[in-house]
Amino acid sequence: MTGLHVHLVGSVGLDSTQDVFATAGKLLGEHLLRVPDGEPGGRRMWINWQFPLLRGLSFLHPDWDAKPAVTGCLPLRIIEGTRPEDIHFGELGYAREARTSYQDFLAAKQSGALPQHVRFQVCLPTPFAVLRSLVRPQDTAALDAAYEDAMVREVKAICDAIPHQDLCIQWDICLEMLAFDGRSFVRAFPGMEAYFTERFQRLAQAVPGDVELGYHLCYGDLDGKHSLEPEDAAKLRDMMHLIEDAAGRPIAYFHMPVPVERTDAAYFAPLKSLKLDPKTEVFLGLVHAKDGIEGTRKRIEAARTAIEKFGIASECGLSRARTPNFVTDSLNIHALAAKG
Repeated sequence: MTGLHVHLVGSVGLDSTQDVFATAGKLLGEHLLRVPDGEPGGRRMWINWQFPLLRGLSFLHPDWDAKPAVTGCLPLRIIEGTRPEDIHFGELGYAREARTSYQDFLAAKQSGALPQHVRFQVCLPTPFAVLRSLVRPQDTAALDAAYEDAMVREVKAICDAIPHQDLCIQWDICLEMLAFDGRSFVRAFPGMEAYFTERFQRLAQAVPGDVELGYHLCYGDLDGKHSLEPEDAAKLRDMMHLIEDAAGRPIAYFHMPVPVERTDAAYFAPLKSLKLDPKTEVFLGLVHAKDGIEGTRKRIEAARTAIEKFGIASECGLSRARTPNFVTDSLNIHALAAKG
């Protein structure tokens, strides 16, 4: 293959998994190493997909006195009198969705819609992101261990159902990234780096060594735009270092955002001191439909002043507040940019 690798972050706002596989294969096939199912239906809203599941549990109910969170949902609270042994999460739904979409993935490969080398990418939110978004702050600590256990069981079920040579697991690092940045509504807290390190280690170790592992570093994408724009790549670089140190296993890739207005070398300059395993690929989210192939090529040239090898992507998913026409236009820009 000549040109650049392309990464699809997760959500792709087309009508079905079949549409995602067919369109991605047609436009980007040789440039793709892995492909997600596009997160259709309720998963289009990322962690909000978990709200009805949590709302239906016997030990949680809405905090009627609170204001809706940024997600639009009322925060949940633990019902008074709940004992620690009463807190348990069953299926979260991610493995069930992955098993179904994998059948569509196999059909796409069999028909030739997807190249044979492409892996099936399953994108998962961290427990921190789900609980900090959907539960009132004073109750999250009591739920942490049980929800993490449930998410680890989802990973195991996915890895039991899908051949490892076909699979990639991606952890979406959003609320952690916002807290790490220090300027967001997600507040930093004492001992934060040690707290994240411990949890990143457990989540990485939950993925078998022969399954690809990747990370999407995210600044939010509700209603199609970031909740906060990164000042430059420094915090993203530091988070990559923290995760790599914590993981204790090979990482296939990191993805990081690039704001549309940042066609300057200064944004990318911190990546000059990025020190990752040479086998770990960095995908820069510098493809934007807003300024098309011209702006994308400017960001590619600016990035090359700081980092020699990288792949390209959008800065986040391509689903929320986007139409199918927007998505197709964006994928066409990816294809043009990848060819050089």
